[in-house]
Amino acid sequence: MTESVEDSRALAAPLLTDKVVLVTGIGPGLGRALAVRSAQAGAHVVLAARTPERLAEVADEVTALGRRALAVPTDITDPESREQLVQRAIDEFGRVDALVNSAFVQPPQERLLDTDVEAIRGWTDLNVLASVGLVQQLQKTLVANSGAVVLINSMVLRNRLPGFGAYRMDKAALLAAARSLSVELGPHGVRVNSVAPGYIWADKVRRSFERRAEASGVTFDEVYDEVAAGTDLRRLPTPDEIADAAVFLASDMASGITGQCLDVTCGHTHH
Repeated sequence: MTESVEDSRALAAPLLTDKVVLVTGIGPGLGRALAVRSAQAGAHVVLAARTPERLAEVADEVTALGRRALAVPTDITDPESREQLVQRAIDEFGRVDALVNSAFVQPPQERLLDTDVEAIRGWTDLNVLASVGLVQQLQKTLVANSGAVVLINSMVLRNRLPGFGAYRMDKAALLAAARSLSVELGPHGVRVNSVAPGYIWADKVRRSFERRAEASGVTFDEVYDEVAAGTDLRRLPTPDEIADAAVFLASDMASGITGQCLDVTCGHTHH
């Protein structure tokens, strides 16, 4: 089954009415879905990414839903850029109620034994340390508003596929960071959780399946079906499905949930 289920998906439930949600890593797939589904859920959205044009496109989608949008070009690996992002959000909205961070880089698929350690340091800056830095900058407003943090992780935590050593290291460290932040912020009423997607059925995965099909001399559908056969639902999750898990964890409906990691993989992993 290669048809998306997104076209028939209902609007997000109003779980974030008048909340201010800061979404980082705005892109054409999951980052966009996180912002748009938050807006559908009633939130005003602060959008952060490096590409101004992409931010402007998603900001237009948010405002078309009747919510306010603030687009801030940001390099979240840079402390000064993070500080400016948070300050602009506070100046515009007076507070931030939730952070949803999906910014990441996926290292090349190679053996960890062969990976340049200096390159790992750069990937870790974005995949782990930027998240911690953002929460540090936001902690005052999150505590004041009994806020929430949702960090986007990956099912690479659960599987044993070769070639993902550096990425698996970063995502394991990100999970540990989320758990530690939950321990530290929990007494102040702030919840910190993670969402771990598997394959995300969007353009990037589609293109990779097209390349695999061409290289293997099989059809695109055969590649999809082979991968989907490893899931309980026999399909891959869409960006909206993953975003909805983040919206739930950011909302008061998840008020008793912190320090957890929710897998959204259509049953590709069990945890």
